[in-house]
Formats: sequence, structure tokens, C-alpha cells
Amino acid sequence: MATSKYIFVTGGVTSSLGKGIISASLAKLLQERGYRVTIQKLDPYINIDPGTLNPYEHGECFVTDDGAETDLDLGHYERFLNIRTSQDNNVTTGRIYQTVINKERKGEYLGKTVQVIPHITDEIKRRIKILGEDDKYDIIITEIGGTVGDIESLPYIESVRQLNWELGDENVAIIHLTLVPYLAAAGELKTKPTQHSVKFLMESGVQPDILVCRTDRHLSDEIRKKIALFTNVKKGNVIESIDAETIYDVPILMEKEQLDKAVLEKLHLPEKQKPELKQWKDFLHKFKNPKDTVKIALVGKYVELHDAYKSIHEALIHGATQNQLKVEIDWVHSEKLSDKEIIERINKADGVIIAPGFGTRGTPGKITAIKHARENKIPLFGICFGMQLAAIEFARNVLRLKEADSTELNPDTPEPVISLLEDQKLDLLGGTMRLGAQECKLDPDSHIQKIYGKETISERHRHRYEFNNKYIDLFENNGMKIAAKDLKTNLVEVLEYQDHPWFIVTQFHPEYKSTVLNPHPLFTDFIKTAYELKQKK
Repeated sequence: MATSKYIFVTGGVTSSLGKGIISASLAKLLQERGYRVTIQKLDPYINIDPGTLNPYEHGECFVTDDGAETDLDLGHYERFLNIRTSQDNNVTTGRIYQTVINKERKGEYLGKTVQVIPHITDEIKRRIKILGEDDKYDIIITEIGGTVGDIESLPYIESVRQLNWELGDENVAIIHLTLVPYLAAAGELKTKPTQHSVKFLMESGVQPDILVCRTDRHLSDEIRKKIALFTNVKKGNVIESIDAETIYDVPILMEKEQLDKAVLEKLHLPEKQKPELKQWKDFLHKFKNPKDTVKIALVGKYVELHDAYKSIHEALIHGATQNQLKVEIDWVHSEKLSDKEIIERINKADGVIIAPGFGTRGTPGKITAIKHARENKIPLFGICFGMQLAAIEFARNVLRLKEADSTELNPDTPEPVISLLEDQKLDLLGGTMRLGAQECKLDPDSHIQKIYGKETISERHRHRYEFNNKYIDLFENNGMKIAAKDLKTNLVEVLEYQDHPWFIVTQFHPEYKSTVLNPHPLFTDFIKTAYELKQKK
């Protein structure tokens, strides 16, 4: 008998309906009721992970403590639940097939013909059940990427069908997220897309237990009855998911619709306590009632797609809300704007974030932004590649090393301020990235140590190149403090420009660890300082 209960969330009609937010909201409600909950994402693409995907393709690549490069939905899971995910929380078709092919090459299938059923579906089911093996969670929510009816999703839907049969009806709940569009010409909501979507699902042998219907206006009782009739779903399990003002409203809306109660009833679980959501509602109240606004210029090369910087965006919201402020983000394109345009935009902002990224595109614009913010004492927060470019800008314009560069951008630079050092290559496993959580030791006299309030921290990384330690003395003797180093390797983690109200650039990605209930201290302090300086202008 299964010790963990399983919830599967599928989507129909169109992508981008918000399966990740619905999954995270449901998990939040179940967590508030006293259940131990986690969420995993199954992605139907053949890439092994999103680490090599262009952000325009898939949004940001979220990194877990254990170094897994994962889908951005895992960021939502962590921010909503305030718990850490791992490589077991994200599985791709590429990884499934890679595992099966490796087993076949080793002869583990004893010469049998390897097929989608049972070999691929068996591997999918094994991955789904990994999180339930050590009795750590009462409920495991599995979000299936893509849309029902897509060829790519078929093995996953088939695996759900098999698990529903194998685990027993009382141990599985299937939620289908669909669309009920409003046709202005007809002046009414249309249920046909939902009917067809459920039909697709049922043709694969899967009957949804609960329907979550995305809509831009309220579903009437008549509409709910009609949907229930055509889909074999109880009327009480036809859940309205109306367009929300913010993603943070969704758990409240889902509680009103009693989504969590419908799930617990299906899984034969007691309701336990009522979900109070006190801290969540406190956050939401502050978020919706700011005392003022702070404007932050986010300088990057993927700014057309805000999801490319999703965790930074959310961390800024958390930090601003903690200060009872609303953050207004000016998305400054570092590649397409001239130096003059970038400077004009920064001058209108209260603080500047230099976003992470790889490669040469957009780097001159970022360096322009760093130089202007440094010289004009505008609060500046650089992340990962933003830290490396801050080092290059300082070397060129303060140390007068005009050819200073990163060997990523110019392999032949005579002043490799950022480089792949020989003694690092072993640590980097032959040139792959430094990934996941690693401990850093903060300088006791640094600004960042005062912000964290402790001397040792753990933060997540995703980069290849490092600050060249040969330049440490030169930097420190000219006003750029080495504020933190990796505890094991002694690699530079944080730089602070001393003659500045707030100039902190980090090799790690603090945005990955910011959550609704625990805003990251760096973002909170950055916003606080930016606002205080705005008040003094």
C-alpha cells in the first residue's frame, strides 16, 4: 500500500495556463493544513535539462541546492512552499530516454526489445515515485508539462494511467487545467475547448477527478453543470480559476473554491486544520498597500522576456514588500540601447541590477551601466556575470588596465581579471559549470556581513569562469574589497566598492533562495538603501 499520495496536474487547450502556479497554490494550501508536500515537474522536451536552452526558449534556468539545472516552475514551488527542491523534482524526456538507452547498452534488459511501453513508462513511473520512497512526504504533486494531445506528452499521460491503476484510486488524484474562453461576438463563455480537452485525456485512458477552469470572468452555476455533465466530473469539482491581479492571490482564490478540500476528499485524507495562510495574507496586504514606490533598472540582454529573469523579478518584489514598497522595474536592454540611452534610463532609477548571462552580447552596455552607477553612487547590485563585468570595469577604469577582460570574452587578453585557472579546472569537472549551493566565508568588516548577520553563508552558483586571485591585492589596495570567498576553494565570491553607498556584486545567485515568507536579505537591503537615497535627493 502506498504511503504517499499522488496528485497529477495536466493541462489542455493551450500552454501557459498556469499549471505551475495552480500546483504551487494547491501545495501551499495542503501544507497549511499540516501535510508534508512537495512538487515535481515533468518536462516533455528531449533536452537533458534546460541548462543549454536559450532563455527566450524556456525562460530562466532555475538551480537547486544540489546543482540541478531545472525548469523555472521549481522556483515557484520553492517561493510558495518555502522548502528546497532537488534534482528529483524535475525530469525531462531527454533524461528518461538517456537512462533507458544507457541500461539497454549495458544489457540490463536482457536482450529484450526496448519499447515506449513498458520501458519508457516504467522509467517515468520510477522517477515519479522517487520522492515518495523515504516517507518524507505525505503528498507528491506532479505537474506534467505541455498540453494533453501533444505527441511529446503521451508517454507521461500513459504513465499516469498506469499509476492510477497500480496505486489504487484512493491514492491518486488527477487535476486537469483547462480554458473556458469568453467570445465577445457571442457574448458568452464557451465550454467546448474544455470538453474537447477532457475528451483527449479520456481517450488516453485517464479520467480527471477535478477540473480547474481558467477564465477571465466568473463561471455561472449553469456553466459548471454543463462542464460536469460533459466531462464525468462532479459539479463540486469544477473549480473556477479566474484571472488574478497577481500570482500571490491564487492560493487565496483556490481556497475559496475549495480546491484543497476536493483533493483531500478524493485521496480519502482528513481535512485536519483550516488553512489560515496568516503570513501569506500579511505579505499580500503589504504587497497591495505599499507606502511608496522604488524604481530599479534591470540591465540585461533578454529583457523582452521577463521570465528570463523570473527569480530576480520575484526577489525584488519580496524585498520591496518587506520594506512596504512597490518595486517598479525598468527593463533596460544592454545590447539594443546606446550608451547614452542606458545612462538616461539609469539616471531615472533609484538602483541598478546587472543581470547574469553568458557570452559577449550586451556586455558593453552592462559595463557602461556599471561605470555610471559606480561613479555616480547609484546603488548597484551585480549578479554572477554582473559581478565579473564589475571586476572588468573596475580594472579598466580605476586600475587603468585598459585591456582587462574575461577569457570567456577574449581568450587572448593580457589582463585576465576573470579566467579559467588551471587549478580550478579539476574542480569544474573538465570545464563544466560550478553548480549548486556552496559555502562562502564573509569578511567580518564587510557590508555584506552586516546584511547577512553571520560570517558563513550558503548560496547557489551557476557559472564557469572565476575572478583571477592574482589581482586580489591590486583590487583591495585601490578600493575594491574582496568581501567573501568560497570556504573550500578560496575563490572570490563577492566584491564591494568601498567609496559607494551600496555596491555589492556576487558570483552566486541570491535570487534563487528568496521566498515569500523569507525574502532574501540582499534584495531587502538593496531596496531599502535605494529608497533611502531617493528620499534624500
